Amino acid sequence: MSLPPWRPLLRGARQREGRSPQARWLQLATLGSDGAPRVRTLVFRGWGGPALLDLLTDSRSSKAGELKQEPRVELCWLLPKARSQFRLRGHRLALPPELDAEARQQHWQQLNPGARALWGWPDPGAPLDREAAFPSELADGTALPSSFELVRIEVQAVELLELTGHPHQRRRWRADQHWSEELLNP
Repeated sequence: MSLPPWRPLLRGARQREGRSPQARWLQLATLGSDGAPRVRTLVFRGWGGPALLDLLTDSRSSKAGELKQEPRVELCWLLPKARSQFRLRGHRLALPPELDAEARQQHWQQLNPGARALWGWPDPGAPLDREAAFPSELADGTALPSSFELVRIEVQAVELLELTGHPHQRRRWRADQHWSEELLNP
């Protein structure tokens, strides 16, 4: 299966960011359990397919429960050096258990010990216990924690706003339109 036409544009914009962490940070908008919007910054972890984006979370977090209740999401990826903003709309994909286990294990092994440490911390959002252990690393070979959760997003629509020139350029691609490009007013 070939890549959607927006994927090379996103890759190029990310490359212009160089080694900046912003090349990997994106904002995830979900619907909270109280019906209010919630926005969080997550780290892009890779592609599970041409239009399948992988993120990681802790299953003990409120975000994990919210995504189970309402799987629709929007991601915003602002890449300042490229002067580009990508908005990706889609939904969390429910993976078959064997595929989920395999993908989770692969992502776990790709993390460095410092990144793995977050899953060794106490429950996210719980009251702070100053005596609790907050490890700075979880060594290679550490077993995959049950709270390590893959969030695979099936992207269904992408908008790109390029903040260069006058006027700015805006376009959209939708999966239900076979990723054909549509020009929009900025």
